[in-house]
Amino acid sequence: MSNEFRELLKRVGSGTHTSKNLTRAEAARATEMMLLQLATPAQIGAFMIAHRIKRPTSEELAGILDVFAQLGNQLEICHQYPPVVLGTPYDGRSRTVPVTIITALILATANVPVILHGGECMPTKYGMPLIEIWRQLGVDYSSLNLAQTQRVYEQTNLGLVYLPQHFSEAHNFVTFREEIGKRPPFATAELVWCPIAGEAQIVAGFVHPPTEARFRETFKLRGTKNYTLIKGLEGSCDLSRNRTGIITFSTSEGDFERLLLDPSKYGFNGSDPIFESNDQAIALIQETIQGHNNQLLPSAIFNGGFYLWHFKITDTLESGFALAEQMLTTGKLAPKLSAVKSVVKGELDGLQNRMG
Repeated sequence: MSNEFRELLKRVGSGTHTSKNLTRAEAARATEMMLLQLATPAQIGAFMIAHRIKRPTSEELAGILDVFAQLGNQLEICHQYPPVVLGTPYDGRSRTVPVTIITALILATANVPVILHGGECMPTKYGMPLIEIWRQLGVDYSSLNLAQTQRVYEQTNLGLVYLPQHFSEAHNFVTFREEIGKRPPFATAELVWCPIAGEAQIVAGFVHPPTEARFRETFKLRGTKNYTLIKGLEGSCDLSRNRTGIITFSTSEGDFERLLLDPSKYGFNGSDPIFESNDQAIALIQETIQGHNNQLLPSAIFNGGFYLWHFKITDTLESGFALAEQMLTTGKLAPKLSAVKSVVKGELDGLQNRMG
């Protein structure tokens, strides 16, 4: 048992009226002790539940992210355009078909570098994770070490930081998440983790409005200047077609603006495709990448067009939607996917040859 950790646990676990917030340094120390498993399993489980009930403050989230930055491996900036980091819930999607990877391919094709991050299927939702979508598309990021992932990112504008390979402490912590059956505050912090060294453009989804304000304050504490927060589908970065999108983004003056994006204004109102199974979702994603007209295409155009405009590839939203539609319907994404497959395969083949 760790006496040091017990004191931190007592701070957050004393009940509604007597529990106390941790300082940034205390939250960092608690995070470090949990990720390195210096505390006992009983202490870790108790802390996660108590912290969830109390709700993490922005200062505590900053402390958690400080340790993520220390322990998690990071890619290096290598492109002229600032990288875009798309932060989505690690427990995947189970209710709506995701377009996150299609958006990433659209941006990468437009020479905007994109980094994704996550692990395998995990609690509490046990939805389809990003790594599984890539795998079903023929891209196996899971076997790449950090140097190989860096080279793939440099050559393709696409990178995936995979927890089992690049942040083993977070991956080993999944067992605790499974046993408590609830999302711990780590699940909130990981949405805005930046797995690349240097200044990036952080994009993160959220569900509950208080989370947006908490993230903004966390960014201020950590000196994060460029961010975009999306009230997206299942807490992801994917905009919905059946409700007005709530989007908050930083400004060059150090403040923030809020955009209410009504899909009906641009002819995109409709239903978000329902997730029926992994196979069904993958089939729709594959068809859309190949340029087929299906029920997922309008969502892909709507999301891709917004991000092309937001990251200044086009001057207007309308031209962003037009460019996204042109890229999708003329099959521009399929060659990009093939290029990513080829580069990843080359890295894996080279590793096998060296081992052989």
